Amino acid sequence: MQAHEVKTRKPRAVKKVVGRGGKRGKTSGRGTKGQDARAGHRKRPQMRDTIKKLPKLRGEGVSRNQFKTEAVHYVVLNLGVLSIEFKSGDRVTPKVLLERALVEKKGNKVPMVKILASGEFDKKLDIRGCLISESAKAAVEKLGGTVK
Repeated sequence: MQAHEVKTRKPRAVKKVVGRGGKRGKTSGRGTKGQDARAGHRKRPQMRDTIKKLPKLRGEGVSRNQFKTEAVHYVVLNLGVLSIEFKSGDRVTPKVLLERALVEKKGNKVPMVKILASGEFDKKLDIRGCLISESAKAAVEKLGGTVK
């Protein structure tokens, strides 16, 4: 027995190849004509045609969030808290409130503060640079304080 006479127990499965030679008849299983029948055929993605048919948006439907200004949000404080934290005659400003840790910075900025008339209040304070409700303003001015 020589090397060329050795046989395998299971012959290799032959892969079916389309379009090489005969045995399959006229079109070798590729149908008739068209892109798929040619050598090297490759259909482009169907989605591409859909996308190309869409009109250019030209700004329509584009997110406008980057141009929107944020609504101003105020930090709310009550007069009761101010009467606990401050002595009579002290000046109250947003910076002072920040130093005393009554408000926190918002994005590296001193926040806008609004003062409401809730709680017991019995001090004469000088309030500046804060929004203040009508009832809180009346309570401060009643005790001789000022609001600017």
